[in-house]
Amino acid sequence: MTKILYVEDTPASQRLVQRVLTAEGFEVVVADDGISAIEVARRERPDLVLMDINIGGLDGYEVSTRLKTLPGLKDVPIVAVTAATMVGDRERALVAGCNGYISKPIDVDRFPNQVRAYLTGMEEKVGSAEEKAEYLLEYNQRLVARLEEKLHELEKANEELQRVEKMKSDFVILAGHELRTPLTVVYGYLQILQANPNIPGSADDAGSPKQLLKKISEGVERLSQVIQDILNVSLIDANRLDLAAEPVFINSVVQSVLHNLRSFGPPRQLIFEIGPSLRKLPVVEGDPRRLHQALWNMLSNAIKYTPNNGTITIDGEVLEDTVHIWVKDTGVGIPPEELARIFERFYVLEDVTFHRSSKTAFKGGGLGLGLAVTKGIIDAHGGNIWAESNGHNEIDLPGSTFHILLPIGDALKNLGKRT
Repeated sequence: MTKILYVEDTPASQRLVQRVLTAEGFEVVVADDGISAIEVARRERPDLVLMDINIGGLDGYEVSTRLKTLPGLKDVPIVAVTAATMVGDRERALVAGCNGYISKPIDVDRFPNQVRAYLTGMEEKVGSAEEKAEYLLEYNQRLVARLEEKLHELEKANEELQRVEKMKSDFVILAGHELRTPLTVVYGYLQILQANPNIPGSADDAGSPKQLLKKISEGVERLSQVIQDILNVSLIDANRLDLAAEPVFINSVVQSVLHNLRSFGPPRQLIFEIGPSLRKLPVVEGDPRRLHQALWNMLSNAIKYTPNNGTITIDGEVLEDTVHIWVKDTGVGIPPEELARIFERFYVLEDVTFHRSSKTAFKGGGLGLGLAVTKGIIDAHGGNIWAESNGHNEIDLPGSTFHILLPIGDALKNLGKRT
């Protein structure tokens, strides 16, 4: 069955043409605007295109020009079906790429035969070569003017987006500071209470006042960390993440992170292997607090997606003027199509329906900010971060490897190595 694409934004006209041509044995597919017309044409591969000129987005002239450049569509006849009947409208349609021109309102008795004529090779021409050159010049000038207009619209839209983004970032930063102030007070009084010898029980006695204080303290720390992650993402987005650079020994940072993670949440049955090369890495120039946070996020991510009895390996090497650190786990892995997205803000691999808040429990959830913050910190140090995995499988456990490259720094790369 001969397939016809009708590009028209008026439902009444769509129904009329569909009814007339379907009754004559044609298959009719419809597109409402210029962009969707190009997509439908690519997908449906019509035998003929009926093109309204005054449509939204790209107009009929521009869509016709674009269709004539697409593989498999450049020889498909395009017929302008339009109410634009002023002097020169027919010629403008032809120089834009149309093969014919039918004015609206259509004559329902003649219309099927007109369509058949264009399907069998009928083609209209602009009068003379000089006239065609004149209309082509006018059309090119019109395209340039349209392009300039769209660029101005994009610039204005971008300026508005940047303004809104700045307002959002400023609000999040201010809100974060406002939330941290009372949390600091709560945490301070909790420490005083925990140090008070008159509080009965111990931190390990279930239900005792000391154990309840410990649980409250852990909750405050967790909330404080969530607020800090949100603040960091906002600072990274606003390019306002400050670094206090000083010499940093990566091995010391890793040991500190592991010590912190082991005391964070319930214990996990995991094996941590520290590669021998990690201890021999030279110092790098960076912010130790930020790098601690970046490695904490990366290692906690490995812990979350590695089941009990799994292994997490941390090692490193020197590659020219950079330090290469990697964290390899024997966990569930990452689908190949998700590798490029895991560093995006708010991205979470697991189904959020089964979300549970934990930084160390197997498949424990979070806000999807940890790896985004890590990438922002590494980028701020002039480094690079990426992940590798052979896929996601909770039975075969293909595992994942996260890599970090950090520049050693001209001032520090010749310093002695720690042994």
